[in-house]
Formats: sequence, C-alpha cells, structure tokens
Amino acid sequence: MNMYHNYCIIGTGRQGTAAAYDLIKYAKIKNLLLVDTSSQSINQCLYKLKPISKNINIKTRIIDIHKKDILINILKDYDIFLSSVPYEYNLMLTEVALLSSTSMVDLGGHTENVIKQLDYDKEAKKNRITIVPDCGMGPGMNVSMALLGIEKLDIANEVFIWDGGLPKNPKEPWNYSLFFNIKGLTNEYDESAFFLDKGRIKKVPCFEGIEIIDFGGNIGELEAAVTSGGLSTMPWSFENKIKKLENKTLRYKGHWEWMKAYRELGLFSENHIDYKGVEINPREFYHHLLEPQLDTKDFNDICIMRIEAKGLLNNKKTLVRIDAVEEYDSVSGLMAMEKWTGWHASIVMQHILHGHIGPGAYPIEEAISGKDFYDAALKRKYNIKIKIIN
Repeated sequence: MNMYHNYCIIGTGRQGTAAAYDLIKYAKIKNLLLVDTSSQSINQCLYKLKPISKNINIKTRIIDIHKKDILINILKDYDIFLSSVPYEYNLMLTEVALLSSTSMVDLGGHTENVIKQLDYDKEAKKNRITIVPDCGMGPGMNVSMALLGIEKLDIANEVFIWDGGLPKNPKEPWNYSLFFNIKGLTNEYDESAFFLDKGRIKKVPCFEGIEIIDFGGNIGELEAAVTSGGLSTMPWSFENKIKKLENKTLRYKGHWEWMKAYRELGLFSENHIDYKGVEINPREFYHHLLEPQLDTKDFNDICIMRIEAKGLLNNKKTLVRIDAVEEYDSVSGLMAMEKWTGWHASIVMQHILHGHIGPGAYPIEEAISGKDFYDAALKRKYNIKIKIIN
C-alpha cells in the first residue's frame, strides 16, 4: 500500500518533533498536523523541520488539550496520531481516537494505563482503527530489540535488556541530564517492575539488583538497576513462554545511591504533608528543586542498549547479543534520546498505515516484529551490532 496519508502529532516537544522529522523523511504524507497548547513549542518544532520539510503540507493548531470535542473534530480527517504528551493524557486520548475513528500510537510510560487502553480492543476493531501504546525508547524500542534477539533463536529461554540515555559529558554531582519530562523520570524510579522468573511474573522493587556492565571502548563501565515500566506488558505476553525476562536502566556510577536516598527521605511521596502550616506535595517540591539541576541544556547525549537472548539454535546453547549506540546528531539537531523515542513511534505509525497491523488495540510486542523494526532501523542508519555466540 503506497497511499498518501494524513498524520498528526499531538505534543510538539522533543519526542514529537523527532517523530515528525522521521515521518517527513520516510512516510508518504498528504497532510501533517502539529497540535500543541504552546505556539512557542510549535514554532521550535517547525524550525527544526524546516531544512527537510519542502513540499510537505504542514498545518498547525494551538488547542487546550482538555477540550475533547475540539480534538475529536480535528482528528476526524486524520488517519493516525501520535500522543507525545505526558502519559496521564493517554487514556483520554484513546477515547478521542475511538470517537474520531483515528488510529493512535503513544509513548506509554505507565503500565496500568496501557492495560486499560488494551481493553478497548473490541471497540477499536468495531471502529476499524489501530491503537498501539508504548512506542518510544523504553518501553518500545527495547521490546522490539528483545524480539529481534528472540527471533534469532529456535528456542529462547532467557532475555536480558539494559538501556539508558546519558549525557556524553557528565557533570558532577548528578552525572545526569534530564532528556524528558521529570514526572516520567520519577515515575520510572518509583514503585516496582515486573519481570519473568521461571516463566512466572515476578514483582521487583525499583533500585534492586544494581550491577556493573562493561561496554568497553569510550563508554566503559555503567551501573544498571531495576526501574519500573520498562517492559510494560511484555512479561504477561511471554509468561510461560520464556523462563527469564529482565530489564534494567543504565546510569553512570553513583547515580542510584543518590536516588535511593531521595526515595528513602520520602521525596517521591505524593501524599501531602503539612510544613509549618503550608500543605506540600513532596514529589512536586522535589521536582521543583531537582529539575533546574538536571535541565543542563546539554543536548550532547548518548543512548545505549544491550540485549542478551539465551536459548537454543540448531540444538546448541546459543547467546545472541545485540548492542546499539546512538549519539546526538549535529546535522539534524536531534538528540539520541529523541531519535530512539520519536523514530520508534514514527516507524510504528507507518507500519500501521502500510496495513501490517489490523484494527484493534495491541501491546507493542504484538504490533511489530523484531525483524520489521530492525529493517526500518537500518534504513535510518542505526548503529546496531548483532553477535551470535555458540
């Protein structure tokens, strides 16, 4: 199917801009609509797209995201939209997708939300639209890359994923830069993750299982720890199909000790406290203090991902190791995190409109195969190395 389609991006921040960039380069676009609450955000997005957007019909709308009726009316003329706004809006936007009969992908980030979205499967089929949450870097690309590892084996028994986005030139004491909404960061660092152990779902608290992973070369040793939501629904999809499934987040050494201390102090809590007669939400106060420290405006970042899939190939015990590294690109002005997040979402949008996924609501692990993602990644010159070790 080589038809031209109408695409929409809701939320023109970093990830939304990267998705729009990829659509312009690789999709057959009839119209591209950029929607945001801020004219400044839309203008910054247009500025980044300008070098590649000749002959593309780009429209813009500034709206209040809470106005469902306006969104439904706008989207009726569009084939698909990306929600690249904070995750708390995704359930509402799923309802908008159904009411406007527009396919939808989003950047996920909250597993409970995603499970509720997948419950709309029958309604999505009835309205002949496709809904795929959890696009992006993780959950998203990490799951697609894990599938690639699984697909390389005849029988997969264990799958381990390590991934993270980091400043290329870290500055003490934080050795970290904020590459996405701070609410999303704390959401990752709170509560628990769900893994597979002996084929069964296992709940694991955040910051558990800290280990050192050596990537060699210029990257060297990084610290990996459990964070929540990285696998989203994948453990349920693969329950009793593979024995072990784990995902850990990569940071420079020392980062996890800081974060553990903040959590122990109660700064992740959303229960209001009384401080000298003033009601305070500890998490909001923590964000207020920490965000300016981590918002370094240093866009020179590096994203790292490693997959290890263990199992049998031709009746031999085999390890498939997949390493991927991405860096800031001064030509496009896109950060590594933006590319891996926005481009994965764009790839899935195009996959849907090419007719590869039928109507319904699908978890990311059922929406696109590892091979299909890998083929799309190679077109975009992703740096992916695959080693098969017997």
